[in-house]
Parts: sequence; structure tokens; C-alpha cells
Amino acid sequence: MRFKPLIITVSATAALLSLTGCGGGDNPPLGGVGGDSVAAGANGAANGTGDGGPNEGTLENPTKNGGVNGNAPKDGTAFQKLPKAATMAAAARFVNGFTPCDPIKAVPAGSHSSTGPDEKFFQAGTVTERGICGSRGRTSIYMIKDAKAFQTAFKAEVAAEGGGNPNSGIVIGQDFAMGSESSDAMSALLSPQAGLLMLNCHADFNPPSGYRKEPALVKGCVLTDYYVD
Repeated sequence: MRFKPLIITVSATAALLSLTGCGGGDNPPLGGVGGDSVAAGANGAANGTGDGGPNEGTLENPTKNGGVNGNAPKDGTAFQKLPKAATMAAAARFVNGFTPCDPIKAVPAGSHSSTGPDEKFFQAGTVTERGICGSRGRTSIYMIKDAKAFQTAFKAEVAAEGGGNPNSGIVIGQDFAMGSESSDAMSALLSPQAGLLMLNCHADFNPPSGYRKEPALVKGCVLTDYYVD
């Protein structure tokens, strides 16, 4: 189970994520962070420049001004070690380091889809900003104000839907979440180089030995690097 972008109308700018989509599998990952995948910090995103060098805001060169992973402690929990972005620009540039996510386009609040979560879900999950990117808008990014509230809302959505793929969920950082129609895109963001994990709230999720199954912020959900479409 995972969020998947859906084009809803020509005039509505875009796409929401459903919880029942299947992966397209045709967007190959781009590899590690660097080059065009640079994620600027909050100030850099606003001004078009950063202050920490060519890789500011990446896992290779974290910052504390809103760059990806800027405030993640090295000895924290699995969730505290996840990348954080602070801005949609930083999140999109980070994602673009591993799977196509350029350009990023805003999705206005209030957009809806008959097959995806409604506005109540986004409000309950404290989603503050939505964007789509990649080939034909196949990848969606959500900025989150309260991570625990988002995980609680996601768990409720999974329970309400019932069934679904027990080996799927939504890829998350500390303050953003990502879903895609492409299974390659989802897998690329779960690579060790990316450092993101999948939020899985299926009661019967049982990954093979050797894969991570870390506590999430909400009981009944876990953070994992195991995903099968």
C-alpha cells in the first residue's frame, strides 16, 4: 500500500495520492546524491543559493539552516536519523538525487480525487504543502508539520481501507513524505544512500530477516527498508 499521484482535472493542477495504486516500474533510480541533486537549505531555497558549499543540504554536507538532514542526531532513534528538508525545494532536490523529481509543481489545497484520501486526511496529517514531480507527475511530495499526527492519520487510512499490500506503505523523512506510481522510485528512496524509510502500518507485515523493522512514532506502525510492490 502506498500513496500514488492521480491527475484529477486539467484545471486543478494536479494530483493526489491514492493508497491502492500499483507501481509502473519504469523510472530508473539516478544513484547517489550530488551534482544536480543538491538540496539547498531553507534560506538557500528562498534565495536560490546556499551557504554551505556545492552539496549543502545533502546527506554528504548537512546543514542546520533547513538543509536535508540538518538536525538529525547521529545517535538518535531510527526516526530521528531520517533526512529532513524544511522546504519543498529542499525535499524535491533531495528526491531528485535518487529518482527523477524535476521540476516540482505545487498542488493547491482542496484538490481531491475519488480514489485517494480526502482533505480531512491531509488536515489530520498536518500536511502543509503538496507537490508533484517526475515524469508525467508520477511522484508526490508532502511537507508535514507534525510527524506523529501524520503517522496517526496514515495508520487510520490503512485501517479504513483494509487489506492491501502488506509490504507497502509511504516513504518518509522527518518532515516530508513521498509516494510514487513507480516502484523503482519507491525503492530508490529506500536505498542506504538515500537514508529514507517506509512507514508500514499493516498488522501482518513480516519482512524477511536482515531487513529493518524499527518502531515508528505510532504504535502499530514500523519504519522499514523492505518494500515489495
